[in-house]
Amino acid sequence: MSSKRKPIVNWLIFIVTVVVVFLLGMLASSITERKAEAIFAYTPQVEIDNNEPRNEIWGKNFPREYETYYETADTTFRSKYNGNAMIDMLEVDPRLVVLWAGYGFAKDYNQGRGHVYAVTDLQNSLRTGGPVDDKTGPMPATCWTCKGPDVPRVMERDGIAEFYTGKWARLGSEVVNPIGCADCHDAETMNLRITRPALIEAFERQGKDINKSTHQEMRSLVCAQCHVEYYFNKNTPKKGTPYLTFPWDKGQTVEDMEEYYDEIEFKDWTHKISKAPMLKAQHPGYEVYKMGIHAQRGVSCADCHMPYKSEGGVKFTDHKIQSPLNNVANSCQVCHKQSELDLIKNVTDNQDRIIDIRDRLEVLIVRAHVEAGKCWELGATEEQMKDILQGIRHAQWRWDYAAASHGGSFHAPVELGRVIGTGLEIAQETRIKLTRVLIALGHTEEVPYPDISTKAKAQEYIGLPMEKLITEKEAFKQNLLPKWLEIAKERESKY
Repeated sequence: MSSKRKPIVNWLIFIVTVVVVFLLGMLASSITERKAEAIFAYTPQVEIDNNEPRNEIWGKNFPREYETYYETADTTFRSKYNGNAMIDMLEVDPRLVVLWAGYGFAKDYNQGRGHVYAVTDLQNSLRTGGPVDDKTGPMPATCWTCKGPDVPRVMERDGIAEFYTGKWARLGSEVVNPIGCADCHDAETMNLRITRPALIEAFERQGKDINKSTHQEMRSLVCAQCHVEYYFNKNTPKKGTPYLTFPWDKGQTVEDMEEYYDEIEFKDWTHKISKAPMLKAQHPGYEVYKMGIHAQRGVSCADCHMPYKSEGGVKFTDHKIQSPLNNVANSCQVCHKQSELDLIKNVTDNQDRIIDIRDRLEVLIVRAHVEAGKCWELGATEEQMKDILQGIRHAQWRWDYAAASHGGSFHAPVELGRVIGTGLEIAQETRIKLTRVLIALGHTEEVPYPDISTKAKAQEYIGLPMEKLITEKEAFKQNLLPKWLEIAKERESKY
């Protein structure tokens, strides 16, 4: 019996050995193939100049990063609040028109899309003031600073202050490539680098050397080149030039920057209805992020918005810069073990709370503007209105700081709740002062709240000439497209 089993056992051993050898061979082949892929992936195919603005050239050496970057052209993702599709925010919330009365944002304000649209969307905005060849448009050339890798090239060629000089249309044929590789990377080493002088200068004024930042810090600082609060400082060595400046000299909290602005008596515009000297928050994403738990735990912007991914034998950074809510597995669940639904619910719950109290503040500020306008109509003096206008300025600054900080209700919900809370307090105190002035002027009834239920009605209320805006819009469409717009349209169709 034993002798009969022996041949069977031998055959089984032989078959198992063959299978194991085959599998080991497959494994070895796979490892060799992956190593070859990795070597090929990072073998330079072309030589790249440090100020090469064309992302397509960089893509020859880094195809995976290049391909994922152009996935930012996808605008199909919608979360509970916004997403990456273009949304007319003035249609969604017509109160914004009144808050920004007398300022360009009352004309046109759209939810931002992916980085690939940076140049196109600026060209199509009514805030540029007219067709691309209209050199009398109000927006300065400084507005191009964050739109693409042509910027460091032109700055190095012409000088920083010279880049900021003149109107927006002056650089229409220069800035043709959207945000990309040269904005953040050194061409020789591929190390992260800072290409926007405003960030470097802000560090220097605080006595800090940005070159001493760690790699992990740089994974947020390259974002902080643009996703920050800033203003155009005209009191520079080249007087009158709108020099891009970060108001961080006293700190980065909402109160620190407010104190900075008040001390230099800076205003973005004078409100058309209330005549208050207003501040327009830009997008203080970095400042708010620094106040949150993720920043305190050393998590960078790129960890969540550009997580690592693997393809074959290559691990690389996913350059499809997007909301982590559209990539929960690679962004959130690397650290958090909760289900995707639970993690998304946690985010939207915080957003619900912040947006609810922010909207309450928004209504109070609109009423304050309307009531202040009534005071002026009744003959109020500047002395009567001085503290009131300062209150409107400070309340709306806090509202705008919370509204304009992209992802702020996720990044630092506790801090934003505090900021909006102080805004509510200031707005209520200001309206009490307004009531006293109205009574002193003989007005004892409630000031009627205007019908601003739609964007059109709100724009009509503030006296915005819609016929002119429509004419400008048509001028954009009918204007002979310059070279940079042709490039942008070609890129959109391709990707």
